[in-house]
Amino acid sequence: MLVVNSLPPLRLLSVFEAVLRSGSVQRAAQELNVTQPAISQALRQLEEHVGIKLLDRRTRPATRTEAGHILESAVTEGLGKIAEAIEHIRGMQAVEDSATIACSVGVATYWLMPQLARFSADYPHVTVNVMTTPQGAPRLTPTIDLAIRYGNGTWTDGQVEKLFDERVVPVCSPAFRQRLPADGAGLERATLLNVNTDDPAWITWPTYLKISRLPENIAVGRRFTNYVQATQAALDGQGVMLGWESITGALVREGRLVEANDRPLVPKDAFYLVSSPRIAGREAARLLASWLFPSNDERL
Repeated sequence: MLVVNSLPPLRLLSVFEAVLRSGSVQRAAQELNVTQPAISQALRQLEEHVGIKLLDRRTRPATRTEAGHILESAVTEGLGKIAEAIEHIRGMQAVEDSATIACSVGVATYWLMPQLARFSADYPHVTVNVMTTPQGAPRLTPTIDLAIRYGNGTWTDGQVEKLFDERVVPVCSPAFRQRLPADGAGLERATLLNVNTDDPAWITWPTYLKISRLPENIAVGRRFTNYVQATQAALDGQGVMLGWESITGALVREGRLVEANDRPLVPKDAFYLVSSPRIAGREAARLLASWLFPSNDERL
């Protein structure tokens, strides 16, 4: 049974967590917008409340005692749950005629936004909020209804349905393509546009060249933090990028980019829509989820 009177004030626990997370009293004071003496006093009050030293001040910086480690674990978990609960409550208060969907910035810019323009024309009363990540598989949170993810579809945090398969092929501007050999080879000396990624499922240039049995590139390429930047560089004629259908497909169909060779790869992974269990009670989110699927082959 929880005895409320045994708990120290939340303010003291917040100061304790801030000091340990930031690594110093000075940084914690700046973060909490208070003086350093106020931080030190709060730490002493917390130790008086629990009746044992939490920090060993004989070292610089002070280190956690065994009791400090135990309390740190509990405080971190507790404050995290409180923050998650508040986010959940705020999500409950969201306007019913709205839905929030998360995806990578590249998919949002080149695939999702054109879909949402048509969705809004059909359902002007529904507001769609888009949350983006640099790349990867955005997670579901209490305020996110839907997530578009690339991967093997084995996630367990929501209902998973395949949106579309992918196709990867080198693309570049028409002008840059004219400088490549007529057979589409010559990538070993071309400027390759690379996107930094930690996702092992994402196909990179070394992987593409190896699978396609093409010579290793010996030129110095350019690196970008996301596919929007790399795509703009390709449009500007700065080099060749690995074009993913979800990102560059429409640009190729418009003629703004062209395929640099005829050696596409079809990854075993695909794009999926992951729906939060909470959308069962959210009409706008359910409407958007169902709208994204009909005739989606025509929307690529």
